[in-house]
This record gives sequence, C-alpha cells and structure tokens, in this order.
Amino acid sequence: MNRMIVEDRIFPDCPIRNILARISDKWSLLVIYTLRNAGNTSMRFKELQRAIPDISQKMLTVTLRTLAEDGLVTRTVFPEVPPRVEYALTVRGQSLLPHIDALLDWAKENMEAILRDRRAAV
Repeated sequence: MNRMIVEDRIFPDCPIRNILARISDKWSLLVIYTLRNAGNTSMRFKELQRAIPDISQKMLTVTLRTLAEDGLVTRTVFPEVPPRVEYALTVRGQSLLPHIDALLDWAKENMEAILRDRRAAV
C-alpha cells in the first residue's frame, strides 16, 4: 500500500481523503500545535516527546515523517556526534495554523454543550 496517498475509489480526487486524512489522525494536529508553541524556533525530537508525553517514540517518528512528506514540517539533521535533529513548521505548516485556531475556538465554544449531550445520550 502506498502511504503517500489515501485512496478513495469513488472520489479519487477528493481532497478530504487525500489531504485531510493525513493531518486529522490522532497526533498530527497536536504535533503541529506543539511546534507552533515553540515560536520561531525549532524543536528537537526529545523536546517534542516531553511536550506530548502520551505519544510513543514510534508514533512521534511516524507522525513527523508524514508531516515532513506533506511539506508541513522541516527536518534538519546536524552533522554532530550524536546526531542532532530539529523540527520546525514550514510556511505551509504555518498557513494551516489559522484553521487549527478556528477549530480550537469552535471546540472551546461548544465543549460544554457537547459534553452535556454526551451525558444525556448515555
């Protein structure tokens, strides 16, 4: 299976499946948000891992690789011993931030009502 494309046989050109599926997984938005909070600086792998304590090393690696493949994150390797690797948002990744902010604002505005509806449904 090709990891680069999420295929939809009915709507093969659908941007929802081919783009949004890659950033709407469990960790991608959280990694983007964490890198954003670093400001204009990059973050090392361990810094990201400490900032998101419930993500495993493997999932952080996979998530960062996917975000880099989509041009949302840069990965810079410094030729040192041991190697130092830093991650930062690209211009494309930064262009996603206003949309993430809008989603977060919506979630904050609606959280109480949604939680109330969930309790009522049980």
